[in-house]
Amino acid sequence: MELHLNDYTLHFIKKSTHLHLPKFPHCLRRRSPSKIATVRVSASGEALVATPEQPGGKMVVELVGAFNELTERMDNKVLSTSSSRLLFKALKLCIPILQSLPLAPDDREPLSRALSVAVILADLQMDAEVISTGLLREVLEAGAISIYEVRDRIGTSTAHLLHESLRVKHMSLKVELLDDDSATALRKFCLTYYDVRALVLDLAIKLDMMRHLDYLPRYRQQMISLEVMKLHAPLAHAIGTNLLSLELEDLSFRYLFPYSYLYLDAWLRSHESGNKPLIDICKEQLLQSLKSDPLLMQMVSKISVEGRYKSRYSTMKKLLKDGRKLDEVNDILGLRVVLTPLSAGVNEMEIGEKACYRAREVVLSLWKEIPSRSKDYILRPKANGYKSLHMAVDTSERDRTRPLMEIQIRTSEMDILAAGGTASHSLYKGGVTDPEEARHLKAIMMAAAEFAALRLKDLPSGNPKGLETDKRGRVFRLLDKNGDGKLSIDELMEVMEELGAPGDDAREMMQLLDSNSDGFLSSDEFDLFQDQVEFIRNLEDRDDQYNTLLNKKLQMANETGLIQVYSKEQGDTL
Repeated sequence: MELHLNDYTLHFIKKSTHLHLPKFPHCLRRRSPSKIATVRVSASGEALVATPEQPGGKMVVELVGAFNELTERMDNKVLSTSSSRLLFKALKLCIPILQSLPLAPDDREPLSRALSVAVILADLQMDAEVISTGLLREVLEAGAISIYEVRDRIGTSTAHLLHESLRVKHMSLKVELLDDDSATALRKFCLTYYDVRALVLDLAIKLDMMRHLDYLPRYRQQMISLEVMKLHAPLAHAIGTNLLSLELEDLSFRYLFPYSYLYLDAWLRSHESGNKPLIDICKEQLLQSLKSDPLLMQMVSKISVEGRYKSRYSTMKKLLKDGRKLDEVNDILGLRVVLTPLSAGVNEMEIGEKACYRAREVVLSLWKEIPSRSKDYILRPKANGYKSLHMAVDTSERDRTRPLMEIQIRTSEMDILAAGGTASHSLYKGGVTDPEEARHLKAIMMAAAEFAALRLKDLPSGNPKGLETDKRGRVFRLLDKNGDGKLSIDELMEVMEELGAPGDDAREMMQLLDSNSDGFLSSDEFDLFQDQVEFIRNLEDRDDQYNTLLNKKLQMANETGLIQVYSKEQGDTL
């Protein structure tokens, strides 16, 4: 069978895992509107030709793919019906505008940049309003829309958050010299006077920018990295977005001190086993052993194990501060075990604690403990009520020495309490050292987050049909305006016109997707279309991965002079 992508054809062998690609380096590019196609898959598993040629159909493909990618990353707690409508509305507004804009200075498509920021926000479990604002920021900064238009077409609160995010963008201009004192004062000012959601949005944009700094000259990379290191990374610590802060620190470290970064990075990677990170191997091994223990499974209903590598920047700080050698840094690897005890009323806490100690015995059956580094905060909790078991183990094998790994074991309730205490600790790391001030700022941040959640919370459902609430079905229900369980040509034409495409493009799309030719799209037919969209996007992602890997290999070859020699030989031949 064949998959036609405009002028290029991918040949598939049935029941084979191999793709025979044409000799063309960019057979698919990420979200390029001229190269998006859909594929109809028959019941036998074969791909049939079905390629939208009109811009309206291509934009619907992008709309459905982007909406599903974002909502699948969002937790149901932040994904309500009203928030789905808001996100869908923002995507319909942004996609046609962003697809019409020229490439950004970093040689990326504006839509790709906007969606990258939106994905970061979705992974942080921000609400739909923040994610929508992240999409709209790219459109606004391109001058393609005004805040007043956002207010009229999306909503007043979204326009306000968009305006607030622009204020945050220029916060570094409030000081002439960004030294330690002014950076600390500026962070306190931001935490006090700005909407915390606008701060998270700005940090997500900064992270996306830091991931694509290579196009700038060296001095500009260092200026931006220094500002991020002094201002934005500590600010990310302060508002509790540790994943942002760690990556911002590491990326800044990479551009400010490239040789130190590469040295540490090579050392950390030396502890990986083959193509799989060591932390993932240990995580899977521990999780499997915990779930296989019959005594533990009698006490808990759920087990989760999370792993982390110590960041490059944190490792460097520890080396410089304590004067340690590399092999003396003991917390390079870390695992956290969270146990949810079976509900047993008043005895639930006692059962949870027993489960923690049982999990500790399982760990000892796998690896050798370092007693001097073990701490029992369940038996002797910290002053702030923190409870957990801490232990360090040696994961070395006979033929390979590995760094020590720290393991924390706690119940889900202990984990929630630890996360609550993290807010004050995060504010301290962000430069707020006065405990009273930290509590005050924490209250402001929590109030802002709760207010945002309240505004997007669903009213009690009055839907007597009891429609299913699976995430994949959300797009269908948003397009099904009259709620009759099928999409008509008029409903397709309406979404085409909202995307700025001719309504007639809906007819082509209906012909491609209406498998039984009844003039309507059922939920099953539309679900098949979503499978096609996901298939195409996965191909695009894989192509981007291969393209990045190829570029790295070509760069390495170029540094050795092989490409120049080959080019000269070819030139002489010609």
